[in-house]
Parts: sequence; structure tokens; C-alpha cells
Amino acid sequence: MLLGLLSVGPAALAQQRTAPAASANDEPPYRKEFVYGVNFNTRGGLIGGASVRSTRVLSQEWARFWGIEAVEVKHPKEQKIISPFTGGGYVPGKANYLFVLRPSVGVQRVIFRKAAESGVQVNALVGAGPSIGLLMPYYITYDYTQRDGQGRPVPGAAIDIRNEQYDPDKHGQTQLVIDRAPLFTGVSETRVNVGAHLRAALSFEYGRYRDAVAGIETGALVEAYPKRLTILRSSLVTDDSLNDLFFPSVYLTLYLGQRN
Repeated sequence: MLLGLLSVGPAALAQQRTAPAASANDEPPYRKEFVYGVNFNTRGGLIGGASVRSTRVLSQEWARFWGIEAVEVKHPKEQKIISPFTGGGYVPGKANYLFVLRPSVGVQRVIFRKAAESGVQVNALVGAGPSIGLLMPYYITYDYTQRDGQGRPVPGAAIDIRNEQYDPDKHGQTQLVIDRAPLFTGVSETRVNVGAHLRAALSFEYGRYRDAVAGIETGALVEAYPKRLTILRSSLVTDDSLNDLFFPSVYLTLYLGQRN
């Protein structure tokens, strides 16, 4: 009898101790997640853009999300230079800025789940959606003042300095480019182009608290448009041969957020 109780007691105690852990593993510790982040990518500048994302947990391993990302996309041949004559900085040949809004939906799968209060969680995700490309004219400040052979204004000539969208046929003399015009000079002439994008990524989540999240997402993205978007122009080649339909990139996003 005593031996029977001793043999049953430890088994029952072990079952009591393990039952809550099994229950915790069966049920996700949160249902919703909202994060915002800063994006760095191979087609952007120092900071590529920003993003927000809302995720809803479906099961222990699966979740779905929607989000939106705003980035600037640059041509790989862009190179900013400083004018030796004026000290102003501009990008030779740049005709348009390309800003892109990327609303997307997708799914996420947990590959490695962290402990409730600490550790690192690894997720894999795929997403897709439309790409709304905003082509905004790139304006430069150009000096049309009549000058003599030594670069001095002709006597009696009025100083003529204009802000204009770059045109390789009109602005071929780079020494007359004074500076880049203010960013939103040509905003009223922005043209909308609609394409699509697809992404695949891994995210690494950190955090000591159940209701807070911080992490890094890194992945690849490909974007396409039905017609070529003119970012750079040159008098030596056609716009179509210089610009692209497809915009592949590799990106990294640093994000923070909340769970509940």
C-alpha cells in the first residue's frame, strides 16, 4: 500500500507540474501585434523609408499580416556630386524622384519560438501587394545668365537663374548647374504609376516583456511596373535603355511595437 502511494505520488506531482507548461505551449501568448520600423535597402539612400505592420495570430505557428511601406527608390547609377563652382550638390542626369507606397498582405510562420519573457524568436514571412510609384520631377537651379569667355556676366545682362526639371538637351553644361532645387518644387507635376511587389524575409524578434517587441527583418523584394519609370536621362542613350521595369532589392528593417 505504502509503496503504491509512493509510486503514484511522484507521477501525479510530475503531471501537475507539466500540465500548465503544455497548456501554455498550446496557446499563443498574444493575439495581435503592431510594429513600426525604419527601412534600409540597396535601392535607397542612407535611410530607405519607413513602414508599419499589423499582425494577427491564427495559431501557435501561423499568423497573417497587412502593412504599408513608404520608400524612395534610386537608380543604381545615381551619384551625387558637388559643383566646384558653386558648392551646391546635385545628381547629374536625374530627371525624377521615385517614391513608392507598398501596401501588402501576407503570412508569417514561426520557425523558432522564444521563451515568454526573453530570447530570440525567428519568423519566416512572405507578402505581396500593389506598388504605387510616384514620379516627382527632379528640379535643378540652372544659370542662364549671359557670360563672356572668362565666365563673367556680360555688361548690362540681367542675372537669369531658374529652377527647372533636368533635361539633358537643355542642361548639358554642368558647370552652369548651381544646386538642386528644393525637394518639393515639382510636387504638382507628380505622376502616379501602379505596379506590384513580392517579398520574402526572416525576422528576428527580441524582447524581455510579453507585450513589447523589437527586432530586425531582413529579406529580398522584387518590384515591377508595366512601363519603364524614367529616373535618369542622358543625351547619349534613350530613356528606355537607361531605366528599368524591374526593381529588385535586398532590405533590412529595424522595428519596435506592441502586442496584446
